[in-house]
Amino acid sequence: MHFPFCKSKCRYCDFNSYVSKEYLIPGYCSALVKEMDYYKSRAGRGYEIASIYLGGGTPSLLEPGYISMIMDECRKAFSISSDAEITIEANPGTLSLEKLKKYKECGINRLSIGLQAWQDRHLSSLGRIHTSGDFEENLLAAREAGFINISVDLIFGFPGQSLEDWEETLERVTNHGVEHLSCYSLKIEEGTALYDDVKKGRVKAVDDELDRDMYHLAVKKLRDKGFIHYEISNFSKPGFESRHNMNYWLAGEYIGLGAGTHSYFQGKRYNNAEKPGDYMRRISREEVLFENVQVISEKDKISEYIMLGLRLTRGIDPEDFKRKFKAGLPELYGNSIDMLVEKGLLCFSEGRLKLTEQGLDLANLVFVEFI
Repeated sequence: MHFPFCKSKCRYCDFNSYVSKEYLIPGYCSALVKEMDYYKSRAGRGYEIASIYLGGGTPSLLEPGYISMIMDECRKAFSISSDAEITIEANPGTLSLEKLKKYKECGINRLSIGLQAWQDRHLSSLGRIHTSGDFEENLLAAREAGFINISVDLIFGFPGQSLEDWEETLERVTNHGVEHLSCYSLKIEEGTALYDDVKKGRVKAVDDELDRDMYHLAVKKLRDKGFIHYEISNFSKPGFESRHNMNYWLAGEYIGLGAGTHSYFQGKRYNNAEKPGDYMRRISREEVLFENVQVISEKDKISEYIMLGLRLTRGIDPEDFKRKFKAGLPELYGNSIDMLVEKGLLCFSEGRLKLTEQGLDLANLVFVEFI
């Protein structure tokens, strides 16, 4: 579920999010409920929901009553597994102990906090409106509220960040005992304020060598701290992998609710109208809701299964692949696999096809061979 509301727009952000639109929240939540009703007749109790993810935007901007209502309606519309992973994204400074307790009461059991960086000067330059102190306060409150599964989002490779800054960020965050970390290399997207700063020479983009040094530092440091590097950009303590994201990487189906969300359901891929106003109007007028409807071919299913599966450090089991697609990996992509193994980007290890350490750095070059 997507909640596209933010207090301010971060300088690097190109996500589908909007500021000063809080007045839309009541109508937007009503539209989400109506969209659930649409799926109720098509999925409903025939599917068991294993995970729910409330993302944004900043869903923690909403009053807890809206979140509770959404979760209640979700349970009416869908059959939700008794041990479902239910995550809400939150930015530091938007949480309180009372709000966190309400989240727990309505069944949310995982918190994803968007810290991004530790140093307050970097948070300010990125357009973040919180401090590392806000993060520490919110983390303590989350533990007091009973959250035992907390993830933190971090970015590296942004202008002005040094290797030492990144190491301090990792050290500080891991010392707080969180269960999961997502560490993303910042891609400076056209249309963002940061892109304009770089283009006009006001700041300098980080070079590729430093970016890779930062990534390698994260891999080593987090492994030393007891984290499992289970996906290119994701690390967890044992048993705390993101089950929601694992479904994506294992090419599972998913339903997206809200403005601009994407779905892969019953063999079709499609998306909702991007702007909240357009999304709400289509819902209220019972107009055609979905855009870019595409029936996924067998060839596309195979390509996506490989590309997504290789993002996982455990890689792909050739026997599982053969059972699923009634054809072997060598039969379909033998030449490409041989070439990538020869270049040191792929390897067979423990009976599975995996990215090598070099392959993790050059994953996109690997993936294009399977399109």
